[in-house]
Amino acid sequence: MATKRQPAAGRPASEPRKPVDVRKVAETPQRLDRLIHDRARLGIVSALAAQSPLSFSELKSFLEMTDGNLSVHARKLEEAGYIACEKGFEGRVPRTEFSLTGEGRRALQTYLDHMESLIKAMKKG
Repeated sequence: MATKRQPAAGRPASEPRKPVDVRKVAETPQRLDRLIHDRARLGIVSALAAQSPLSFSELKSFLEMTDGNLSVHARKLEEAGYIACEKGFEGRVPRTEFSLTGEGRRALQTYLDHMESLIKAMKKG
């Protein structure tokens, strides 16, 4: 049994919904930063934006990632200049800490702004 679709709030039932031209929305001045758009890297950058620095162990536990997975994604972010990695020792135990750089914070803000503009464009359509 098919259900009748309800019109969006604020629009009469007789008025058809205008299709959103996704190509137009996607061609906004800033494209999505593919480096940050990856789920694991977005998690790393977001965690560091909330609390920085974080140790490798803290990030691994918080994001529920394997050592290898975290290492690969952190290295890509470090190579892009989005995060900084500092290695040292706590007593005799090696300790790796990550922090978000100014460039990383700007990239995350740009990414979030772009996502907000996409969401607004989709809601208008």
